[in-house]
Amino acid sequence: MEYVTLNNGIKMPKLGYGVYQTAPEDTKRCVLDAIETGYRSIDTAQAYQNESGVGDALAECGLPREEFFLTTKVWITNAGYEKAKASIEESLKKLRTDYLDLLLIHQPFGDYYGTYRAMEEFYKAGKIRAIGVSNFGPDRYLDLEHFSEIKPAVNQVETHVFQQQKTAREYMQKYGCQIESWGPFAEGKNGLFTNPVLTEIGKKYEKTAAQTALRFLLQSDVVVIPKSVHKERMKQNIDVFDFTLTAEDMAAIEALDGGESLFFSHYDPKTVEWFMSIL
Repeated sequence: MEYVTLNNGIKMPKLGYGVYQTAPEDTKRCVLDAIETGYRSIDTAQAYQNESGVGDALAECGLPREEFFLTTKVWITNAGYEKAKASIEESLKKLRTDYLDLLLIHQPFGDYYGTYRAMEEFYKAGKIRAIGVSNFGPDRYLDLEHFSEIKPAVNQVETHVFQQQKTAREYMQKYGCQIESWGPFAEGKNGLFTNPVLTEIGKKYEKTAAQTALRFLLQSDVVVIPKSVHKERMKQNIDVFDFTLTAEDMAAIEALDGGESLFFSHYDPKTVEWFMSIL
């Protein structure tokens, strides 16, 4: 496994296992399969409603807690200082752990300043090793970064070959924040798994289009958390450290960037209305 060093010196695996949209009743099995395959970084969230499954898997796998890098996220219904504090304690209980390796604000809505203050307290108390955000565009990231005492270590945003987040990455690099990808396969949109550019490049290394897409992100210094409920695909997704894309390969894949979300924009009023409807 390769690692990145966050802005506070904490080392984070460059590739982890995500459990977004993994059914709660399947989560323990999937995480145990991932652990057996070699994954040591696990990413979940309050909104996924499967933290307990992750906690059960970590407790039953037989490996010490310190071998894992565990991430969860505070959902917008728990935004604000007091609500966030209570929800973090609840997440710790569900995950059956005394500490988190990384805690993120899931969405840039609600009283995320209050949420971040609560996270800073847990960080100072040693219950969280690193804190950050998710889905924060450059504008909101820069605002929070400027006014926070403990600077965000990670920003987890939609990042894949069709949305490479070039502008966002420029500002994150400038201020020492690690970019992490959610949806590294774009959930199969734009025909990613059969994309001719990715397929042809992959053939040179006896790799799939998916593996090529992951390798591109890794070489672009993006942390990735691919998700699969199938053990064979878990193995494929982690088998991306034995080849290196050339500069020509990288340039060809960079040309796939459309510069826009394939899912939703946080700047779209209709999207914001939907998030507000949750509250």
